Amino acid sequence: MNGKHTSERKFASRWGFILASVGSAVGMANVWGFPNKMGSNGGGAFLLIYLFFILIFSFVGLPAEFAIGRRSKTGTLGSYANAWETRGEKPAKAGGLLAWLPLAGSMCIAVGYAVIVSYVLKALTDSVTGVLMERSPAEWFEGFAFAEYSVVPFHIIVVVGTLLTLFLGAKSIEKTNKIMMPAFFVIFLVLAVRVAFLPGVWEGYRFMLIPRWQALKDPMVWVTAMGQAFFSLSITGSGMIVYGSYLDEKEDVVSASLRTALFDTIAAFVAALVIIPACYAYHLDVAAGPGQLFGTLPTILQDIPFGRLFAVILYIAMIFAGVSSLQNMFEVVGESLVHRFPRLNRSLALVIIGAVCLVFGLNMEAIFQWGPWMDFVSIYIIPLGAMLGAVSWFWVMKKDILLDEINKGAEKKHGRAWYAIGRYLYVPMTIVLCLIALRLKIAF
Repeated sequence: MNGKHTSERKFASRWGFILASVGSAVGMANVWGFPNKMGSNGGGAFLLIYLFFILIFSFVGLPAEFAIGRRSKTGTLGSYANAWETRGEKPAKAGGLLAWLPLAGSMCIAVGYAVIVSYVLKALTDSVTGVLMERSPAEWFEGFAFAEYSVVPFHIIVVVGTLLTLFLGAKSIEKTNKIMMPAFFVIFLVLAVRVAFLPGVWEGYRFMLIPRWQALKDPMVWVTAMGQAFFSLSITGSGMIVYGSYLDEKEDVVSASLRTALFDTIAAFVAALVIIPACYAYHLDVAAGPGQLFGTLPTILQDIPFGRLFAVILYIAMIFAGVSSLQNMFEVVGESLVHRFPRLNRSLALVIIGAVCLVFGLNMEAIFQWGPWMDFVSIYIIPLGAMLGAVSWFWVMKKDILLDEINKGAEKKHGRAWYAIGRYLYVPMTIVLCLIALRLKIAF
């Protein structure tokens, strides 16, 4: 792990890398975050703004993180030091210290995320047994969400199961995502087709696809779309760096980033095609947030033919999305720790991460604090990490060195125009996002 990659430490194919990156990006931010924010921020108008930010971030921000990881051949700590080292030895030490913040962000997200995925696994189990179909959704959810240590077995299964997919590094990440991501897309497409036959869904489609132009005048719609784009693509100044470190130098990072963004956006849109029209059909709140998974959707599933089957299908897809995102969070922390502490064995590092995740997560589980915890992380840590990363790549790291790495394997070379977009558009966006999140305490 210490900067030397064997064939097992690299992705075997371009599509394996893209699917792993899509797996990291696709998660709760797509399935409830995107429909929720779209529902509360103007529908089609929000979609247009979101696509604008996705295009910019996937053209400069995401490839920069991939390139930094590939150049340093390691995770967050080594990559920041490597980028800052282009300005000298002292800056390298400063960069290595700053890197602990975005790395802590990845660990903090993993702690809360694992709790949420354990709730999803509970929902899947109750779908299989039929319990979810027999009780009111509110009563069912409160029965375990507000009971202390009610999902401990599911929590352990989620953390241990995710760790088992990581012990072989890039090889196992690639293999599992080649199964999970195609299955996720197929499942949600099946659900979207089923929802299309519900009465009253056309109002939902109109809301999604016909912009309400007055929403474009609202600055908060723009800020919310920008934050959602950052979070959805996993541009946190940490997460995607580690996958870049496993990327072959012949691969075009800009092209790979754009493809990752394309599939991530399709996943978010298909999730919205399931949730928003269904909410309109049943006159439910399209801005219900996490309640969509554990309240809105169970209400719908109880009312449609073969609802139990579709519930099983839905929550299997959600498990895939959750585990693929957790893989990235655990991997980036593990890779960084082993790079920083060479005597630390990879397997032991992953076990330590899993133990930390369980200990802190069980405390949240007992007092129902995963929601406030995730808000804290997404307000104070994630935007700061994204900003630190952007400034490090485009203002600290030497321009020629960054461009050399970006252009390795590129069919079309990127130069001053690409760099200018990153430096004078992308970086200010991350700063604005960070300042607004801190000032208004908006969780992304």
